[in-house]
Amino acid sequence: VERRVAERLRGALGPLGLEAHAFKVGWYNAVLQPAFHLPYPDDTLAFVVLSTPSMFDKALKPFVNKERLKIIRDPVDQCISHHLSRVKEKFPDQRVDVMFDYEMLPSRKPKFLAQTAAHVAGAAYYYQRKDVKHDPWGKKKIFGVCIHPKYGGWFAIRGLLLFPDIQVPFLEQPSPVDCVSTEEKRIELLEQFNFHWQDGRYRDIIEVKERYSEEQKAYFATPPAERFRLLGLSQ
Repeated sequence: VERRVAERLRGALGPLGLEAHAFKVGWYNAVLQPAFHLPYPDDTLAFVVLSTPSMFDKALKPFVNKERLKIIRDPVDQCISHHLSRVKEKFPDQRVDVMFDYEMLPSRKPKFLAQTAAHVAGAAYYYQRKDVKHDPWGKKKIFGVCIHPKYGGWFAIRGLLLFPDIQVPFLEQPSPVDCVSTEEKRIELLEQFNFHWQDGRYRDIIEVKERYSEEQKAYFATPPAERFRLLGLSQ
C-alpha cells in the first residue's frame, strides 16, 4: 500500500519540485514529548513534503500567474496549500489529513516539528547540539538544522500528509544520510546557522547538486510584505 501511495504522490509532486518521504507516526512520536505527539495510532502512514530549489520555477511562478487575483497571504504558503489540497483529490477513497509548516495550535506551538519529521522519514539529517561531542557554546541556546544530502540547506519542509486509514506495521525506517559527519563540520554548521544564518553559508556546508537561483534568493531575502511587489502582485 505504502508503495502505491508513494508512487502516486511522486507523480503528483515531483513535477512541482516537491519531494514526499514516508514515515510512521510512531517513529515521530517516539522521539518527542507527549505534548508534541501527532494524535494518530503509531502505525499510521504519513509523508513529510519538502520543496527543492526547482519548486520556485515549477510551482510558484505558474501558480502566481494563474491565481494572480486570489493571492491574499504568503504566496509560497498559498501555492503549497493549493497543490497539497489537490493531491488529496488523487485519493478519493482515502482520508488524507494535511498539516502545513506554518500552522499553529491555539497554544502557539507548531502543529508539527518539521525538522524531526524530516529526520525520522530519512529525508534530511537534523543536526543538533547533541550531535557535537565537545561544544564551544556554553550557556547559549543553539538551534538545530536539517541538511539534505542533495540540496544541503537549499530546501524547505512544507507539510505533512497523513493517511489515517492506512496502517503500515511493517514499514522499515530509513536512516537519514549523515552528510556532515565530522565534529569540525558540525560545529561550523551550527555556528553558521545560529549566528550568521542571513548570509546563507550554512546551506553550502556540503557539495550541493542544486541551489536556489539568484531570483529565488532575492525573493526569500525580501520581507514577506514586499514579496508581492517582486512577483508583480498588488497586495
